[in-house]
Amino acid sequence: MPKSKRIAIFDTTLRDGEQSPGASLNVQQKLEIARQLARLRVDVIEAGFPASSPGDFEAVRVISENVKEPVICALSRAKREDIDIAHEAVAKATHPRIHTGLGVSDVHLRHKLRRTREQALAMGVAAVRRARKLVPDVEYFLEDAGRADPEYLYRVVEAVIKAGATVINVPDTTGYTYPEEFGALVRGIRESVPNVDEAVLSVHCHNDLGMATANALAGVRNGAGQVECTINGIGERAGNTSLEEVVMALATRRDFFGVTTRIKTTEIYKTSRLVSDLTGMPVSPNKAIVGANAFAHSSGIHQDGVLKERTTYEIIDPRSVGVPESSIVLTARSGRHGLRHRLSQLGYRVSADQFEQVYARFLELADKKKEVYDEDLESIVADELHKVPEVYHLDYLHVVGGSGTVPSSTVRLVREGEELTAAALGVGPVDAVYKAIDSLVQERHRLVDFSVKSVTGGTDAMGEVYVLLADEHDRVFSGRGASTDIIDASAKAYVQAINRLAYRQKERPAPASAKKKPKARRAPRRRTK
Repeated sequence: MPKSKRIAIFDTTLRDGEQSPGASLNVQQKLEIARQLARLRVDVIEAGFPASSPGDFEAVRVISENVKEPVICALSRAKREDIDIAHEAVAKATHPRIHTGLGVSDVHLRHKLRRTREQALAMGVAAVRRARKLVPDVEYFLEDAGRADPEYLYRVVEAVIKAGATVINVPDTTGYTYPEEFGALVRGIRESVPNVDEAVLSVHCHNDLGMATANALAGVRNGAGQVECTINGIGERAGNTSLEEVVMALATRRDFFGVTTRIKTTEIYKTSRLVSDLTGMPVSPNKAIVGANAFAHSSGIHQDGVLKERTTYEIIDPRSVGVPESSIVLTARSGRHGLRHRLSQLGYRVSADQFEQVYARFLELADKKKEVYDEDLESIVADELHKVPEVYHLDYLHVVGGSGTVPSSTVRLVREGEELTAAALGVGPVDAVYKAIDSLVQERHRLVDFSVKSVTGGTDAMGEVYVLLADEHDRVFSGRGASTDIIDASAKAYVQAINRLAYRQKERPAPASAKKKPKARRAPRRRTK
């Protein structure tokens, strides 16, 4: 059998993925994800956009110094100053790359860049030449390639390769194309650009019409050598191509695609959970590969088939992506050894101190319900291992509610050793709690979204609450809380989001030019999943 072509996996979770509302990460969180991406064995990590903010510059610099095996890539606009800043950020990377480019569709040229085709082409060539003087690896993006005139697109590709581009990024920026169309676009570049073999063709697809993965795979079928994607498919608007979907499609249907990747697939689930925990963005239960239901079978017919032969209903062995196939039934009688064993099976590395924190939470939950499930443990671990620095600590919560009663709450927060107490009335218990908290915190904010879901089934289920808050400059911060008491979970999520907001204001203040004021906080909008 002939040797398969290897496709490079370019991960942009830390750049494009972080542009999802509420997914903002600090430098240490980005470094933690980058190290896990290296364990996953991605080929390229796009670590950020250094010219966009001091925080992004620092994240790219720190990752470049500490994560050595993958290529570390920095995004820049096609401006000399951006390119120089990007180079400074990746200067200590073992394998540095600068990623620059311009729009190529007429709508981008006319309305965004306000340049003619020839002016934009000259800018792109100059940007590549500048970047190539600084690093040997330069990627050029053709923004909105899916809606561009192919003949102009071919001219741009030929010119920037001649100027020194080593990778050509063909993005479906708006998720506009469908697979046959996008595949033909990539094929057209390969057949029409005379020097195309001097660079790697890369595809970067968005999911606005739900076809990001299909379009990326169509690009591979038509000659792309690199796929740009994010963990869990996070990204602007409807998200990006999902790394786990692309990688497992190529691995499962190697007979069809005839290509491989160097991804260590057993690290996929662990990476998915880490990104979900740190960004505060939950993974949908029916998400392919990494969702809670991806390897679950509720139908009796399916259960019978899988128990007799797994492949009757599973085309992927769950262990191949790091999902354990069997589980230990955990109760209050399981003890430390049973819990530690199950955490190990789930892929968590915890220190002795962290384990004791998790164990205390486990015992508290096990006393309230008959069985503690894997999802319960994952929620506990997410709470205990990824706490944000506490500006405010939720010390006491008391709520009164019921039919014919005006809901009321009493809340005590601790800030820098000072106890702050307030009481409030609300249209519901959660509203009463949030009003009391609002009266105690100094940071201006407004509630953008509030959602609730159960972690497991049954009346004793753990509930997870996710909230999004915006500060006075419209920067969005997420919070997550888990508890068998949904009011308690709501309070924890709200305080966590406020702590993220307060911590970010200290770490990375908003630009002085930003003058937007927050709207009054509205009552929480409940969305149950």
